[in-house]
Amino acid sequence: MSLHTYRESLRLNAQHPPFYALIMEAMRQADTDNTEKLRAAWPDVWAELYARYHAPGGCLPGDPELG
Repeated sequence: MSLHTYRESLRLNAQHPPFYALIMEAMRQADTDNTEKLRAAWPDVWAELYARYHAPGGCLPGDPELG
């Protein structure tokens, strides 16, 4: 890691993103080996990310309508 990585973590923390949003973003950016590690650690998050990725607009049945 680097000073840049540390400072980015501070920037993200200041924005207060939800924890699972960070995990989903890590899954999107990860290489193959790290994707498998994240998937093994958070299988439910992986399943939701996969389902939403393949759903129109990321909306799943039962989601409340926004707007």
